[in-house]
Amino acid sequence: MRVVFFGTPEFALPSLQALLQPPSPFEVVGLVCQPDRPQGRGQRVLPPPTKVLAQAQGIPVWQPVRLRRDAEVLAALAALAADVFVVVAYGQILPPAVLQMPRLGCVNVHASLLPAYRGAAPIQWAIANGETETGVTTMLMDEGLDTGAILLQAKLPIGPEQTGLELASQLAQLGASLLVETLLKLEKGELTPIPQDDSRATYAPLLKKQDFQLDWRRSAQALHNQIRAFSPNCFTGLQGQRIKIVRSASPQLHPPPNPLPQGSPGEVVGLAKGEGVYVATGEGSLLIRRAQLPGRKEQSAWDLVNGGQLRVGMRFEPLLETDSSSPQAE
Repeated sequence: MRVVFFGTPEFALPSLQALLQPPSPFEVVGLVCQPDRPQGRGQRVLPPPTKVLAQAQGIPVWQPVRLRRDAEVLAALAALAADVFVVVAYGQILPPAVLQMPRLGCVNVHASLLPAYRGAAPIQWAIANGETETGVTTMLMDEGLDTGAILLQAKLPIGPEQTGLELASQLAQLGASLLVETLLKLEKGELTPIPQDDSRATYAPLLKKQDFQLDWRRSAQALHNQIRAFSPNCFTGLQGQRIKIVRSASPQLHPPPNPLPQGSPGEVVGLAKGEGVYVATGEGSLLIRRAQLPGRKEQSAWDLVNGGQLRVGMRFEPLLETDSSSPQAE
């Protein structure tokens, strides 16, 4: 089966590796990914992970800025005469001309149980919304946003303290195995695509900086879900500085000891020796375990207590920052 793979970030790597694993019934004849971009603090221009793997395997790579407007790339893709296009966190919408090219269509690996969490950030929003289960869907792509007919699905529980990055790693592996199963069954005609029920659809929009700011008037559980969903990006203000809150403890698994002062939202109301600090919220108290001060490495909240940067009576407060979009992996 001749395959063209569309995928860019780390999340797509296990799926590409699965197609290349010998002995393989698949021949990956091309990779389409996003252009090389500046990354990290040093803003070094680096290639996408999928490009590095493809080049090591001698697979041709295309990196159009806008696929739908790149006539040269479109012509090259048509000339490949692929049986199927596989799309895993590519980062661009495929135009109708591309969707119609392969014999078996375009198969997408999406990190949710569609029609739930259509969109750019299904993993993060599932955790932020307190879901206890998610999964992976393979679908035949159409012109809509994650609206194609479902081929196969696999479920995965979400742990009460699992972060978005940890869940993404598990879903990437699950998606890779589901992709192989999907392609083999699709080739044999053993799959019946099932249309999605649009009335049950929910959405996972592109993340913005405002999604990372903590509002301590929310409940301890809601804040915990937000912190682990978007880790390590959530932030708040502390004595006029921006501090990242990287890890918190599940309020259900780690309820605060009694008696603990009620305090106002955002106030540090207690210490957990060797672990961190309890912060009052709009409903209950939340144990903060790891944080990051400006210009410093991430460290345990207890280390910040020992260093004098955190103490009972201090208060986390909102910061007024301009909104901007954050790059998405999946």
